[in-house]
Amino acid sequence: MLRVLVRIVLAAFIIVSTAIGHAADKTGPELNLSTAIMEVARQNIPAVVHIEVTQRQEVSVPFLPFQNDPFFRYFYDAPRMPRKFKEELKSVGSGIIMDSRGHILTNNHVVSGATGIQVMLTNGRGYPAEVVGTDPKTDLAVIRIAAKEPLPYVSFGDSDKIVVGEWVVAIGHPRGLDHTVTQGIISAKHRHEIVDPTSYQDFLQTDAAINPGNSGGPLLNLQGQVVGINAAIASESGGFEGIGFAIPGNMALYVARALIKDGKVVRGWIGVSIQDITYELARGIGLDIFKGAYIADLVKGGPAEQAGLRRGDVVVAYNGKPVANSSALRNEVSLSPVNQEAKLEVLRKNQRKEFTVKVGNQEVLIRMLTASVKDRLGVSLRPVTTQEAKQFGLNLQEGVAISWIDADGPLGTVGFEKGDILLEVQGQPIESMDSFVNLVSALPPDQNVVLLAIDHKTGQAGYVQVQIR
Repeated sequence: MLRVLVRIVLAAFIIVSTAIGHAADKTGPELNLSTAIMEVARQNIPAVVHIEVTQRQEVSVPFLPFQNDPFFRYFYDAPRMPRKFKEELKSVGSGIIMDSRGHILTNNHVVSGATGIQVMLTNGRGYPAEVVGTDPKTDLAVIRIAAKEPLPYVSFGDSDKIVVGEWVVAIGHPRGLDHTVTQGIISAKHRHEIVDPTSYQDFLQTDAAINPGNSGGPLLNLQGQVVGINAAIASESGGFEGIGFAIPGNMALYVARALIKDGKVVRGWIGVSIQDITYELARGIGLDIFKGAYIADLVKGGPAEQAGLRRGDVVVAYNGKPVANSSALRNEVSLSPVNQEAKLEVLRKNQRKEFTVKVGNQEVLIRMLTASVKDRLGVSLRPVTTQEAKQFGLNLQEGVAISWIDADGPLGTVGFEKGDILLEVQGQPIESMDSFVNLVSALPPDQNVVLLAIDHKTGQAGYVQVQIR
């Protein structure tokens, strides 16, 4: 009986190893499952770094409203307190060395708001790092160290070719435990609306263990190539529960190269408002499929309208790549070089048509939307200054400030003033001017909206309901 069981186990191992070998035929020699993960770890651990971030912020004293209350002062014997006190926070994350020049790719949320960044290598040496560029919309950032020694670095694979069920390996520093290696599979692809709905998301889902501190570390295939950057988990406990998410390697590499070259990401735009194909929508317009991006509206004079697209068209392919939903199209367009011609395959009344669209610059769209926000809210806005961030205990990438206000506009009539700071729209945090413009532009007209704001005179934060135009 024991001999039979051994044979069954060996047969199963041979089947699994053979299957993995077949999967690897496309990229290299046959893999040995018993040693593949060890080899991936050996090759890549030296290129995975520990990132320690310091943040200093000013915090309002919680008892400030009561400090002049005789009752409070008598019973608590409280001395007069300053309005603010400085607090230093430390957090940890992971990153990957991209080249011999010391560029390191990590998550934006790892280094956002940092006043100091320290990078520790596997050889025990530490280096201060400077931020090269950040991209909150994809939650990616590039930092750089000036190391005197030769640096190991990772290689990237084609994340578009990874398949559900494929083995992957995660490396990082969860909860400060350096060089932790975990393994699992790709559980799903093209996950979106996991975090901020205004960001560019196309997550790979994995059951490889990811915990706080893994952020910015690599997700690798069994050839030792980076196919994802670990970014988030779905968890009620705050720890690993079998559902982790990684930014696809192709997207991460595109963004990283743009940040290294220009310090920012210039995104493509074709001037369409799109939505997913729901069952009700498909029935209503007589569609035979439930995949694609439905064009709900077009920007007058925009690239798509000039190319001949119309409301009601359904985009099913972009440059020959199938479009599963509106997020997929949005991501593909955003990563297209400006002024490049893109081929769109469209369903119009269930008839397939092809269009060639010249990709525009999304910065043009932002300017147009900013003008629209001014009309809808009756305000002009600007980024929060360094002085304001210190005064109100904010990060520089947190909130927007009112620079002009129409006293008879939606915000003016409810008491907002020049200098007030907006922090949230309908519970969604405002991380930049672009973030605020996108959040407001997505709201239907004549809707009641709840804003979280700071009164610039008192420093008090509160929620205010406003009816936008």
